[in-house]
Amino acid sequence: MTPEHVLALYEQKINSHRFEELVPLFSDNAVIWFSDGSHRGLEAIRIAFEETWAKIADETYWLEDRQWLGTGDETAACIYTFHWTGLWDGRPARGKGRGTTVLCKEAGTWKITHEHLSRFPDGR
Repeated sequence: MTPEHVLALYEQKINSHRFEELVPLFSDNAVIWFSDGSHRGLEAIRIAFEETWAKIADETYWLEDRQWLGTGDETAACIYTFHWTGLWDGRPARGKGRGTTVLCKEAGTWKITHEHLSRFPDGR
């Protein structure tokens, strides 16, 4: 599988809202940076995802404008715009921001080692 396939699979599986489906895509030592803080390792990442899914009911998440900054034999990095829709406090809500995902090869398999999601600096 290529880094592009892993990121596409991640985008698909994240909408199941079942973290166990995402585990095979992450490095055990992955680091995720969200607006609410940094999360290192699978257990901390699990908690962050599950807290988000609990806040945003029926969330759908997707990526657009992927730009691969580099894809080598062992590492790859992609920037993109992320979008989400769902129900926040029972009301329709949506948002978007910018994201970065870094993947590394571990024992011949591409794994997500870092993800950074943030708001656009201009608030768009």
